[in-house]
Amino acid sequence: MTQKSEYHNLDNPSDGLFRELAPGLTTHIFAGEHAMLSVVSIAPGAEGTMHHHPEEQWGVLLEGTAIRFQGGEEIHVKKGDFWRTPGNVPHTMRAGPQGARVLDIFAPPRPEYKKPGSGFGSP
Repeated sequence: MTQKSEYHNLDNPSDGLFRELAPGLTTHIFAGEHAMLSVVSIAPGAEGTMHHHPEEQWGVLLEGTAIRFQGGEEIHVKKGDFWRTPGNVPHTMRAGPQGARVLDIFAPPRPEYKKPGSGFGSP
């Protein structure tokens, strides 16, 4: 593996592992051995499915506005806001009228995005 393969660009749609999470929600995933980064694009007014997972998650709102639903609370977030979601806490997000772009970091990487054998890829 070369070091060049360790460099990525958030705006390159062909970089990372692309997934549609729900109608109006897509992500590009970049996974390493100990952490995983996910760049989520949310269409205006779109909302994810309430879910939880054992991995700790940190998020930062890169663009737009949204409502973060976490642990039974609704928290309005704007560009630059960031949060931590402990493992197994139910959460989701609804984008504001201009949509939203979120950078999520997971530790450890979520196993459903691991490829059997070496490296990461399609489940």
